[in-house]
Amino acid sequence: MKLTTQLFFYMLALLTSCNGQTFNKKIESDLFVKGDTVKELGSNIMVIYQDKRNTYWFGSWQTGVYRFDGKTLINYTTKHGLYTDRVDDIKEDNSGNIYFAGMNPNSTISKFDGQSFTHITATPSNDWKLETNDLWIKNSYQAKQKVYRFDGNTLFELTIPKPPKFNNPFEVYSIYKDKKGNIWFGTNPVGVCRYDGKSFEWITEEDVTEFRNEGANGVRSITEDKNGDFWFNTEKRYSIYDSITLKSDQFYTRHESIGSLDGKNTRGLNEYLSIVRDNENNLWFVTYRNGVWKYDGTKIIHYPVQAHSKDITLFSIYKDNKGDLWVGTHENGAYKFNGQTFEKFNP
Repeated sequence: MKLTTQLFFYMLALLTSCNGQTFNKKIESDLFVKGDTVKELGSNIMVIYQDKRNTYWFGSWQTGVYRFDGKTLINYTTKHGLYTDRVDDIKEDNSGNIYFAGMNPNSTISKFDGQSFTHITATPSNDWKLETNDLWIKNSYQAKQKVYRFDGNTLFELTIPKPPKFNNPFEVYSIYKDKKGNIWFGTNPVGVCRYDGKSFEWITEEDVTEFRNEGANGVRSITEDKNGDFWFNTEKRYSIYDSITLKSDQFYTRHESIGSLDGKNTRGLNEYLSIVRDNENNLWFVTYRNGVWKYDGTKIIHYPVQAHSKDITLFSIYKDNKGDLWVGTHENGAYKFNGQTFEKFNP
């Protein structure tokens, strides 16, 4: 190969690698990252995700992430290229790449392409857009109103504007895309924010900011029920409208929520942490210390989640590709619903 040809390809590679970006630090770039084969999950499992290939990913706040393909359980940590051993969010792009975000001060996430990890560092930006294929990812390091938007090339670190009359910074606890394509941000402690691609609208009343008796939980989970009402793991559920059509500054109305559905005003259900809608349109609520509750539109049913006959502390609930339900816990790994009860997952 002539020197001029070699120089051309060298310059082309250099320009491609830069391209205005400061990310893509490849870990073991030409090697397949094997991870550590383990027999069981770590005790702390906070987020669960199943990808397009039906592989499960279990994110921990202490021991990285676990990959289960139906046969083998593999643990990836920082020694294998994961940027941080705390995983708060797991997302997947259209090409099947998996992204992991966790608590770190450098606005960096990890990308796994099936063979190795890449570190992607966010670029501070005001480039607010709402594109169909964008990934919206939580920023978990003392976030101060920040979220990530990844368009496939650049990871943008965006700052959500404060709502009127709120001066203190807030954290983003949850992100949800609704049926109309709007993005919702659940925060602590200023309520929920809807971004429609053009403007931001807030629900900042007491119901979605702080619980009673001075307890602050934040909006950790957002979903829509079969009627299109929104549930924000708060004391009420909300009917949401198009503010332009409604011709009013208040684009919602609120109704009684899970804590009153049994006719007894079961206060303990008001402080649920996570919610999911199953394939039959039932709603499932995870509480911190009081198991899981199912609401079918008429009645509620309680499902204890226990270890050694004692209730355990829960964190999240997830519906997989088949519609099966999983629960993440603080100290007892993951649990799966078998149709009658939640049993501990043992690969």
